[in-house]
Amino acid sequence: MKFDVTILGANSAKFAHGRHQTSQLVCHNEHLFLLDCGEGTQLQLMRYRLKMSRINQIFITHLHGDHFLGLLGLILTLHLNGRTQRLEVFGPPGLDEILAVQLRWSETALSFPLIVTPVPAGPSRTVWENEHLEVLTIPLEHRIPCNGYFFREKQGKRRLVASAIDTYGLRPQHIAMVRRGEDVYADTGELLIDHRHVTLPPHPRRSYAFCSDTRLLPQNAALLQGADLLYHEATFLHEQQDRAAATFHTTARQAAEFATLAQARRLIIGHFSSRYRELAPLLDEARTYFASTHLAEEGVTFDIPYPDQEADASSAAAAPWAEPVQA
Repeated sequence: MKFDVTILGANSAKFAHGRHQTSQLVCHNEHLFLLDCGEGTQLQLMRYRLKMSRINQIFITHLHGDHFLGLLGLILTLHLNGRTQRLEVFGPPGLDEILAVQLRWSETALSFPLIVTPVPAGPSRTVWENEHLEVLTIPLEHRIPCNGYFFREKQGKRRLVASAIDTYGLRPQHIAMVRRGEDVYADTGELLIDHRHVTLPPHPRRSYAFCSDTRLLPQNAALLQGADLLYHEATFLHEQQDRAAATFHTTARQAAEFATLAQARRLIIGHFSSRYRELAPLLDEARTYFASTHLAEEGVTFDIPYPDQEADASSAAAAPWAEPVQA
């Protein structure tokens, strides 16, 4: 089951040095989610030929412009493209009012239902889920109310050994039973199929944690313990830790220290201050404290493989759900 994250923008308050503002696209089981929507997000989606029409849920962390000012433009583009499927937007209280005012004064009647769900800051809670995945909030501490988002898989069913279908003559009802961990018995009570002989344990649950603008919060490590992939803002080098604290941001070193506390498998750092043209110093600083650190580079897709599978941790190659290149 596919699970990956594509970086669309990773700068802080303004566009600088060719870097756009915060936005990411999460793909899980071919379901696309947008995380934050800084100015220019729809242009980045088009640049990397990503299917914006397949985005059905958008999660906004807070109401600073570099995290949501691209949202209305994206919504209007979907409208102009004739979208009819509903779009769900989750974000801080007030986002619904902002969008309603803009749509009302432009006299725009959208071609699709737009459902805006307020997500107050506070303790972690589930805000969206389906059969395979749940999205929880991550309490963050910024100058205004702010939530991160934690994408966590639900426990899957046992995996069927393909050869068992012919070997045991499994019928559809038998397959459903053994994948639930149930044995198959005859009417006489005789054991016909031991589920352990025809299935493997479920894959471990995978997770992705998105911690946008925040001070360092060690207490969140328990919530995100063992995250397969962790994004944490790293606006400044640690020599600017006083500046980071005053602006409710985090340094590269602090992001790495948090990844260690959370026992994350891999760390992505982003939300870079425009004072840094070159990002290598931030990466070097973070890797000193957490070796498996990567820069949030635009256009790069970070795969989240099952722990028992070998896979390339990151790839800039086009994903299979990308738009075909037009001649």
